[in-house]
Amino acid sequence: MPFTERTPRVAAARALTRRQGRDKAGRFLAEGSQAVREALAFGEVHELFATAAAAARNADLLDRAAELGIPVSEVTDKAADGLSETVSPQGLVAVCSLLDQSVASALSGGPSLVAVLVGVSDPGNAGTVTRVADAAGAGAVLFAGDTVDPHNGKCVRASTGSVFHLPVARSRDVAAVLAACRAAGLRLVAADGHASVDLDTVELTAPTAWVFGSEAHGLDDEVLSLVDEAVKVPLYGRAESLNLATAAAVCLYASARDQRRA
Repeated sequence: MPFTERTPRVAAARALTRRQGRDKAGRFLAEGSQAVREALAFGEVHELFATAAAAARNADLLDRAAELGIPVSEVTDKAADGLSETVSPQGLVAVCSLLDQSVASALSGGPSLVAVLVGVSDPGNAGTVTRVADAAGAGAVLFAGDTVDPHNGKCVRASTGSVFHLPVARSRDVAAVLAACRAAGLRLVAADGHASVDLDTVELTAPTAWVFGSEAHGLDDEVLSLVDEAVKVPLYGRAESLNLATAAAVCLYASARDQRRA
């Protein structure tokens, strides 16, 4: 019989939808076929839950889990809904070990491009920036200050599995994160819509840590005082601004392009 929402293993997994539960257990949930595929390839998966419909759609993933010796349990639709943090649950959820590491460890490989999120509370934005950073070839994503947990369900889903591809670190000490970036040889460049310097005029061949603030509030003066340069993305049309993920894509790809041309 399928597990229900009352089955102890399902109840234990449901606790991972809350940050406190994730930090206590050292585990998080990856939902959906793409996230589960990347988790099986690059993460540490402890268990897989699937509805009958999801199991039929993703037989290859269930077979791979079985090859790896990972328990696969069928669950009811209601149980799967309780494990989801999204509006449209896919019915496929993996229980994984937390991915974050220390900032020093994340920077130990000498990355030439890093994304730093400061005070970003929207999980969709944070996950999308992680996806963009991965696509642009960044070496790490750092979650600094009062920023959403990278293991938040919506954040993981928005990353489309990229959270498993590159080092992720989190620290509430913004100054310490920026200092660690500078110690790793990275130039600190803030994306700031009010900056006087235009992105088109900046040379970005040097190893760079891009610092992004929340879409609603941006970066405060204290953080801006700690960076080497603040840069704005030029707006050639009538749009008032760009959203965070779009601005991050423009900035990260500008660096990736210049570094590769160099």
